[in-house]
Amino acid sequence: MSATGKGSPVATWLLESSLVFGPVPTTITVLGALAMAFLLVRRGRRWWRWVVPACVGGALLAVAAADAVLAIWQPFPDALPIRILVWAAVMLLAIVLAVANWWSAPWWRRAATVPAVLLVLAVVGVKINAVYEYRPTLGAVLGVPAANEIDLGAVARNGPVVTPGPGEPVSRVWRPPPGMPPTGKVALVDIPAPVSGFAARPASVYLPPAYLVSPRPLLPVLVLVAGQPGVPQDWLLAGRMAGVLDRFAARHAGLAPIVVMPDATGSSLANPLCLDSRLGNAETYLADDVPAWVAAHLQADPDPRHRAIGGFSYGGTCALQLAVRRPLVYPTFLDISGQDEPSLGGRAKTVAATYGGDDTRFRAVNPLDILAGSRFPDSTGIVAVGRDDDVYGPQAARVVAAVRRAGMQVELLTLPGRHSWDVATGALETALPRLAARMGLVDP
Repeated sequence: MSATGKGSPVATWLLESSLVFGPVPTTITVLGALAMAFLLVRRGRRWWRWVVPACVGGALLAVAAADAVLAIWQPFPDALPIRILVWAAVMLLAIVLAVANWWSAPWWRRAATVPAVLLVLAVVGVKINAVYEYRPTLGAVLGVPAANEIDLGAVARNGPVVTPGPGEPVSRVWRPPPGMPPTGKVALVDIPAPVSGFAARPASVYLPPAYLVSPRPLLPVLVLVAGQPGVPQDWLLAGRMAGVLDRFAARHAGLAPIVVMPDATGSSLANPLCLDSRLGNAETYLADDVPAWVAAHLQADPDPRHRAIGGFSYGGTCALQLAVRRPLVYPTFLDISGQDEPSLGGRAKTVAATYGGDDTRFRAVNPLDILAGSRFPDSTGIVAVGRDDDVYGPQAARVVAAVRRAGMQVELLTLPGRHSWDVATGALETALPRLAARMGLVDP
């Protein structure tokens, strides 16, 4: 198989098949159920009277203990869903049953125990992945490089441009030249932090087809922030962002926003809350360092009125924060399933971790507190949430009410689903035409 993931038709089909719906997860589930039955079912009164109850009880106790530790530690802003805990118990049950089988079974049963456990673990992985729809395909799980990845250095930084007149969208003057590629390209880049000092991981950039030709239009920039825990590239893998932008570009003569996906956490489990605080200067990184890097390395529309920020979950909260804290940098935002305030699991804990318990400093940077006393007549936002999301849905309603009272133009989108990347993908696709019009790319 090549580095791009292309190989035989069967291998390509496997890598691109859905891990959420369809024949692959169904097959894994059936095989895993048979494997669990193999681990569970044996003859003998002692097995059913003592061993199986002990294994089940031990697995449940272990999961309950882990959940209690997570409730105290709170590495994530929200508690784990019950479905996650159930599948974690299934995983532990399979492991302890395998140990019990190993020590009290004939050789052939011991030999089959390891593959049986692996099959159960595969089912657990598929089911937990389906809760968040985090890795939609096997290729995404394996980290197979996409066919559209390029080196940013291979794309010319400067060149002739097509510019519209004052107040005119790019689409009115743009005519794609011959040979324009049908889809965009993605590049892995380092965005340094000379102002903020924020320890950021590598970012990714999506360049639409119109950017890859000469002359090119001056395209607006959309900054997209991923969730927590996660990596900046989650928008490409879990969010399938490149496909969304490619489809938009196909309908608009190759035009689409440039998308920059910076790191906003510093590590997978870190949570600096998109603030400048004891936890790191994430706000300054996103508001100063990232736009400065864009201006220095991309030939993009320099007008900040044509810049937008968006994100999912943690990234949605970031988008709201930056729109409120830095409205001249990000006058347009897309908040997908974000919180109504940055949180580490409670106001007191959050204030203690960020500002040493100084609630006044926290309220000075908290979006809803700022919105209550300020006006934002030049800002526009879209707030999106899953229709069945009973955690973030009420928070989205509070955010919409607050930004409307502050004079922002805002739209609330509700999509089928809960708190998942499928909702994030759908929200981006639904909101993109509105964002593109606001950013001066196409007619409203």
